Amino acid sequence: MEKRRTLVLIIPEVHLQDMAGPVQVLSEAGRYQLRYCSTQPRVRSAQGLTLSQLSPLPEPRGGDLVLVPGFFSGALDRGVPIPIRWLRRAHESGARIVSVCTGAFALARAGLLDGRRCTTHWKLTERLQREHPKAHVLENRLFVDEGAVVTSAGVASGIDMALALVEAEHGPLLAAEVAREMVVYLRRGAEQEQGSIYLDHRTHLHPGVHRVQDFIVQNPQERASAAQLARIAAMSPRNLARVFRRATGVTPKQFSAKVKLQVARDLLDDPQRSVEGIAESCGFEDARQLRRLFRQHFGASIREFRNSQRSAS
Repeated sequence: MEKRRTLVLIIPEVHLQDMAGPVQVLSEAGRYQLRYCSTQPRVRSAQGLTLSQLSPLPEPRGGDLVLVPGFFSGALDRGVPIPIRWLRRAHESGARIVSVCTGAFALARAGLLDGRRCTTHWKLTERLQREHPKAHVLENRLFVDEGAVVTSAGVASGIDMALALVEAEHGPLLAAEVAREMVVYLRRGAEQEQGSIYLDHRTHLHPGVHRVQDFIVQNPQERASAAQLARIAAMSPRNLARVFRRATGVTPKQFSAKVKLQVARDLLDDPQRSVEGIAESCGFEDARQLRRLFRQHFGASIREFRNSQRSAS
């Protein structure tokens, strides 16, 4: 699989966490080719570490991901060098541009936030709105996704934004794997849909329980016994039941049922697939059981759900 070219724009007095957090996410995902570039070959960070051997700004192209980490806010008053024309060219080329913290000011000065919703660090939202009245600055947001332009609040929220990018482009399972590798919780922006069984019940650090959850998600057609799941977790069935519920708030059986229903719901988007075939591929006893549980869980029949999907499209 070809990796997406990701240009990390290093602005003088860059905040290390604003850069390192999202970069770590994208690196762990393994689907992004990271390239660090700047208007100068050496840049001193806000924390005193000098970053060297930075690449000159390349010609942007469609499909690029441009990451603009935040920098020391005091530099805004000292005329920090921002490659405004390059950012505009990147946007015009079709690149997706994302910022962390004060990186939003770089986007705003390039005119990329005009008419768009956006956010930045809570201490700077009023200033961003005052200096760029054409932008629609939102408070109390981890990040704001406007498609071609994404802004985040700063520091740890850059990780949240990057995880959301990975989830949108490569699926929730990869995002969950990256989050677990980095030992962080998956949080979502206020504008995003909150429900996803692939991510729900994952805010714990128990490796055995995660292995069981991974198996259930990757094998929805299986009707695994308590003994089988216990072997995956490397513990006794009784201990797994106790630990699983303590870690997730639900039992393995309840989690499995939610996964099967969600997978079935996803498959129902394909009008060519029969309810009978979907029931079999998701481990239900038959189509009748799927129809009954679907209505109980989602509050609508499968026919009503499919009709609503056709109307929406």
